[in-house]
Amino acid sequence: MRHLLLAAWADISESLRARWFLVYALVFGGIIVALFVTGLTESRIMGFTGLSRLLVTYLQITMAILPLFVLITTVRSVAGDREAGVFEYMLSLPVSLAAWYWGKFLGRFAVVFLPVILAMAGAIGWAVYRGIAVPWVHVAFYTAFLFSLAWCFLGIGLFLSTLARSSDVAQGAAFIVWLGLLLFLDLILLGVLIKEGLPPETTIAIALANPLQVFRTAAMMLFDPQLVLLGPSAYVILDHFGRLGYLAWAIAYPIALGSAFALLGYLRFRGSDLP
Repeated sequence: MRHLLLAAWADISESLRARWFLVYALVFGGIIVALFVTGLTESRIMGFTGLSRLLVTYLQITMAILPLFVLITTVRSVAGDREAGVFEYMLSLPVSLAAWYWGKFLGRFAVVFLPVILAMAGAIGWAVYRGIAVPWVHVAFYTAFLFSLAWCFLGIGLFLSTLARSSDVAQGAAFIVWLGLLLFLDLILLGVLIKEGLPPETTIAIALANPLQVFRTAAMMLFDPQLVLLGPSAYVILDHFGRLGYLAWAIAYPIALGSAFALLGYLRFRGSDLP
C-alpha cells in the first residue's frame, strides 16, 4: 500500500507540473465563470432555473470535454514512460508492477477528477453565498456521474497506453476511440440500424453500451423524468430500467467498464516486454 501511494503521488506531482494540467484546470474553471457571467442562473427554460439549469449545462459541456482530455493525457502515461526509458529506472527500485500501475491509475484519476469537482463546488459555494437554492439531490447524482465518466475513460486510456508502443500511436488510437463513441452518441444516429431490420430494443441496447450515451441520458433524466426529448426510445429505457434503476446503471456501468479496461491493461502491462 505504501508503494502504491508513493507511485500515485509521483504521478500527481508530475501531472501538476505539466502544462496540460494548467490548461485543463483553467478550462473547467472558465466554464463555470462564463456560465455565471452570462446569467444562466437567472434564465428559465421549461420551468428549469437557478443552479439546476447551470449544472445541467455544465454537465453537457463536460461530457464533450472531459473524455477527450482524459484519453489524450492518459494514453501518454505508460507509452511515454516506455519511450523515455522510465521502465528501466522503475524496475530497478523495490516497487512491484502492481503498485506502480495502480498507483499511476489512482494518481491520474485524482488529477483529472479534482478540477472538475472543484469547479462544481465553486459554483455551489457561490450559489449559497448569493442565496440561490441548491438542488442537493441533483448535485449528488451529478458528482456520481462525473466520477463514473472520469473513471471509465481513465481505464480505457490506460488500456490503450499499454497496447501502444509510442505516444503518437497511443494518441491516434485515443482520438479514434473518442470519434467512434461520438458517432453513436445520439440514438437518432442509430436509425440506420433500425432501417436494416434490427429490433428497437437491440438498437437501444447498442446505444446504451456507449458510456457517453449512458451519461447523457442520465443527465437528461434528472430534469426530464419521462425522457420526452428522446421520443419513443424513452419507453424502452423506462420499461426495462425504471427511473432509479437507470440512474443506478448510469453510475455503475461506466465504473465497471473502466475497471475492466484498467484490469486488461494491467494484465497486458504485466505480461509485455516492459523495457
